[in-house]
Amino acid sequence: MPNGYHGRILLVNLSTGELEVEQPDESFYRLYFGGSPLGLYYLLRDMPQGIDPLGPENILVLALSVLTGAPISGLSRLTTVAKSPLSGVIGDSQSGGFFPVEMKFAGFDAIVFKGRSEEPVYLWVHNGEAELRPAQHLWGRVTGEVEALIHEELGDSKIQIAQC
Repeated sequence: MPNGYHGRILLVNLSTGELEVEQPDESFYRLYFGGSPLGLYYLLRDMPQGIDPLGPENILVLALSVLTGAPISGLSRLTTVAKSPLSGVIGDSQSGGFFPVEMKFAGFDAIVFKGRSEEPVYLWVHNGEAELRPAQHLWGRVTGEVEALIHEELGDSKIQIAQC
């Protein structure tokens, strides 16, 4: 595997609660090197045509690039790819901060979310492992409260959190 990749994509099925790790080979990363191309690959492969963007058939991909985590300013980037409810077409968005680097250091090049959970859950990713945890106690709270509660629950104030 080329430097800068883990060779691990986390597939999260929220409908069933199943987590699976896909391990693409080097040729995959030469074609879909990260970010938008990698996210688009999973949408085109797994998302049926004509789906409702707000329905459970939509797929949400969080994808990193080969450079994410390099010790150079400005390279902590995360690309989010999904079918947009605003335009009805596939769109992407980029973000930065500490979360992308921590996701990379947790051992995944991308996380692909499918389905819809019956109950609120959050994904806890750490040291190459992942688990879905109950989030009913977080539902309806503002982002600052959610962050404080997760930090307390997991016993680490330095954990990076991506939330809506």
